[in-house]
Amino acid sequence: MSPAIQAETTRTPTSPSGDSFSPIGEKLPNDSKSSSVEIVDEKAIDENSFIDDVDDKPEYRNGEPVITTGRDVSRFAVDLRDDGDQALTFRSMVLGTLFAGLGAALCQIYLFKPVQMSVSTVFLLLLTYTAGNAWAKILPTRTVVDGVPLSKLGRVIHFINPGPFTIKEHVIASLVASTAAGGSSAVQNFAVQNLYYNTKVEATTAILATFSTACFGYGLVGLLRPLTVYPSEMVYWTNLPTVSVFQALHFDTAANFKRVKLFWTAFIAMFFYEIIPAYMFPLLNGVNIFCLSSQKASASTVNFFTNLFGGTDGNEGLGLASISFDWQYIGSTYVVPVFSLLVALTDIQWVDFRYMSLPLIQQANSWIGYFLCYFIIMGIFYSNLWNSKAFPMLSSSIFSSNGSIYHQSAVFGTHFVLNQTALDEIGLPALTGSNAWANLTANLAIGGLIAHVILFWGPYARDSFKLAYNRTQPDPHYQAMKKYKEAPWYWYLALLALAFVAGLVVVFKGQTTLPWWSYIVALILGAFVTPFSTLLFARMGNGVATNQLMKMVAGAINPGRPVANLYFSMWSHDVVSTSINLAGDLKMGQYLKIPPRVMFLTQIWGTILGAIINYVVMVSVVDAQREVLLSPTGTNVWSGQQPQSLNSAAVTWSLAKELYGFNGPYWIVPMSLVIGMVPTTLQWLICKRWPKIGPVEVQSVMLPIIYQYSAWMSVGVNSTITSSIIVGLVSQLWLRRYHPGWYKKYNYILGGALDGGAQVMIFVLSFAVFGASGVERPFPSWAGNPGVGNVDYCNGNGALD
Repeated sequence: MSPAIQAETTRTPTSPSGDSFSPIGEKLPNDSKSSSVEIVDEKAIDENSFIDDVDDKPEYRNGEPVITTGRDVSRFAVDLRDDGDQALTFRSMVLGTLFAGLGAALCQIYLFKPVQMSVSTVFLLLLTYTAGNAWAKILPTRTVVDGVPLSKLGRVIHFINPGPFTIKEHVIASLVASTAAGGSSAVQNFAVQNLYYNTKVEATTAILATFSTACFGYGLVGLLRPLTVYPSEMVYWTNLPTVSVFQALHFDTAANFKRVKLFWTAFIAMFFYEIIPAYMFPLLNGVNIFCLSSQKASASTVNFFTNLFGGTDGNEGLGLASISFDWQYIGSTYVVPVFSLLVALTDIQWVDFRYMSLPLIQQANSWIGYFLCYFIIMGIFYSNLWNSKAFPMLSSSIFSSNGSIYHQSAVFGTHFVLNQTALDEIGLPALTGSNAWANLTANLAIGGLIAHVILFWGPYARDSFKLAYNRTQPDPHYQAMKKYKEAPWYWYLALLALAFVAGLVVVFKGQTTLPWWSYIVALILGAFVTPFSTLLFARMGNGVATNQLMKMVAGAINPGRPVANLYFSMWSHDVVSTSINLAGDLKMGQYLKIPPRVMFLTQIWGTILGAIINYVVMVSVVDAQREVLLSPTGTNVWSGQQPQSLNSAAVTWSLAKELYGFNGPYWIVPMSLVIGMVPTTLQWLICKRWPKIGPVEVQSVMLPIIYQYSAWMSVGVNSTITSSIIVGLVSQLWLRRYHPGWYKKYNYILGGALDGGAQVMIFVLSFAVFGASGVERPFPSWAGNPGVGNVDYCNGNGALD
């Protein structure tokens, strides 16, 4: 895989000196409960014998093993312990449902922000932990009625409060909440119909459609478990911090008081601090010395500086060297890793790159992409490639050739079908140069992904299915789970059938313009891509946007139908993204010994909750901020870049022959799908001859990731990149190296608290002053909140007009 990283020790290996270590890295007596491993099945593989059977024994540094591979993660980074507690309880489901509401609402609000962030899973689990323990302590237990006339009420009381809040209850509640908070880009399709086609999708239709895509993806996950969940190499690296916090909180209770105290202290401090950069002093989101020093420069210099250094407002510039002090856009993503990589599952960028624990060589792939991005986007714009200077440098909107917003409603009419006469009169839509480049790199990444999985990981996939079929998969956590009844394959098959029928109802009853046969093609395409994307994310902690491929196919088989294109993408791409999220949860369930049948119920319930809540919040924001969301630039508070991106792709790919054919202006975009396979094929041939060049393993160079990050700053707020890198470097290269004990005990707790405090305050501000409920209350203008121009004073490109 990749060069070694020193990961969090969350189980208790024995060091060469004979000492054992707790989940947070502290030495414990050899008879400590935390150092014991419960053998959950007499036939299960003993942990120590498993280690002895492995030839590549790990390296130890300072008495701790260095984590290099997925096998190392299973042996050393996750505790095998299983206390056998009950997972599915009244308490776990109530808490999960309550916090699912908060998580899903936050998720949907951030989809309308200039920078999209996901809700911190660590924050949700810590919030759940606090509430669960309070529930256990405050509510009576059955002991209060033992031996008294009311003893028959004991069962009811025990049902409500079964006693101490256990790790499995905690995991179930957190997974319900995080599944709902994962969001669904399907809901954004309904926002597009509302904004650009004046169609308000009925709640029943929206919820059925979201349920269909999510549960079809979940059905695929269940059938693909032998390949994407069971093996050791299917790590889902972004889950490791969450697993670490779960086990640290429940397996080492002595130190929990300090952790919880730190969590709430940091949470409250960040909650109140976030008011300053988010509302009162927005300049703090992107302080740039080049912008501040260019106030008296020539107009051409100011424009150039705005494009390169500006980045605090939406689509302002590339944000080079800007320093941000706004935690909502930095996130613990960077407290923890040296700015970990994103699961880029949509057409636009996200900034909460999830969490921690990605090996440095994997992160280096994104660094290369970032470096290229600055040069390429500036080069495209100033060379006037694709007539770029006629449009804003950064935007995901579509334009007419003269630079005005494209009048798409006249071209597609009220029935959402192409009017050729109107098209001839108005002309073809045009993309900004940065948007065209983003589309091109998305196809390069998809081609490279398919080639990489087939060439580098094909034999592995075959062997994984053989091991799972024979139930001989050597992963110790898989073996430990054999004591529980598996969720049979026909449950997932039944879920696929139910999701298929729900989708058919939407196709026939909703305003989709999608033929039934095209709906089936969409599902088949999503099912084909899912294993490739899931394998990449499970092994590397990164994803590649596949929406572009779906829209290409949609445009080819449904020409002139942009809304049909949206729904085709929903039932193909969303299946992929949902599958990846749910597969990661299943892996977490394997790590934490959650019975598979309980996981099945938990994820379905979280999916349904998320669909309902996401839809309600989306309608509220779209109705209140309609004009801002339709603006090509938006503001530093609200942005429609997500629905704009979806709509732009739907419209342009519905005109695929005119725009992307060999005589069209963007013919290279679809061709890049094939072009992307070529370098990876050459890389594979080189790897066969020279597996390692210097210190770098050839197969660890992920060209699809490099392609994708080379268009990373093509849209949105870009002033946070430098701060993200700095925070990550401080955490990983200083705190982790020189203060590893503090790092392991408190790093993830602190990160979750900071994320949570910032995100809850943004939730409050969104409805209180940012206008999510319809009434906006802007803070008075002053030097830190200029009333005119860009917030960071990079006032080129007409910002002061």
